[in-house]
Amino acid sequence: MDFRTEIEVNPSSFRIGTDSRIMTVGSCFSDVIGSQLSENKIQCLCNPYGTVFNPLSIFKLISNSLQSKPIFKHLMVENAGIWQHYDYHSRFFGSSREELEELLYETNSKSQQFLKKANLLIITFGTAIVHQLKENGAIVANCHKAPAANFKKEMLNMKDIILRFRAMYETLKMYNNKIKILLTVSPVRHTRETLQLNSVSKSILRTACYDIEEEFNDVHYFPSYEIMMDDLRDYRFYKADMIHPNEQAEKYIFEKFSETYFTDDLNNFLQEWHKLKMSLNHRPIQTDTPAHQKFLADLLKKIDGFSDKFDVSSEREKVLSQLVAA
Repeated sequence: MDFRTEIEVNPSSFRIGTDSRIMTVGSCFSDVIGSQLSENKIQCLCNPYGTVFNPLSIFKLISNSLQSKPIFKHLMVENAGIWQHYDYHSRFFGSSREELEELLYETNSKSQQFLKKANLLIITFGTAIVHQLKENGAIVANCHKAPAANFKKEMLNMKDIILRFRAMYETLKMYNNKIKILLTVSPVRHTRETLQLNSVSKSILRTACYDIEEEFNDVHYFPSYEIMMDDLRDYRFYKADMIHPNEQAEKYIFEKFSETYFTDDLNNFLQEWHKLKMSLNHRPIQTDTPAHQKFLADLLKKIDGFSDKFDVSSEREKVLSQLVAA
């Protein structure tokens, strides 16, 4: 007897290998996927603009980075001596306009250089609900705790999302014709806008993803939202806030992701890498015994065996520090 409905992910026409370069952009679920890719030694630029929930802001940031567009100063806002920008996450701030502008230019330049050589761009949509500045109609990525009276709340429609995606897609392909795009909808509920509106919002995002995937041969969809909602439909898979997937759920979704997209070589590497990480996390009672020093020396050799393909400098330094200390 079955007690759950497991989501079957369709086989992928492309694969992620040991030499893949991936950039993730979007909601906080992009951080989850990106961090797990990085932890497994896959070259990944994880959410360089910070958390961005709505599709239009995501497309704007990508396009502006690729085209080296100037930072729009009229979207900078100051509060208690701290400057921030409505297009970017709150982690980007400066004590002056100039300091913030320089930081954002660096961020855009880093994103541009990575995208030009990337194999895959993963975009996670969080919500179709956007906030517009009343003074100029600009859609913001983050309100930065400005007065609610400054904004007008709107629900995006599918036509607008698809239209803006096409523009971003054409710009991206001008700079990197070989890159593929993977879309996904965040499984995180946006309860601040009520569960009713969250359902409407997610429906718009999912339908937009479907239409985009149908239109573009090199755009694909991964069902992280469906896996969470239909496969893991139990509150034991959520954090204490009952909104965000917990570690167990994140691991399960990533396993589905790796089964779908990773090459055999990458999966074989990950099996060996996980064993090595367990050894790295080993905490002996005594570190200066001959047995443990031999264990560290052997571990260092294993790490060096991966150095021709992966950056293992931090792991190597960790082991060396223990050998030196002994």
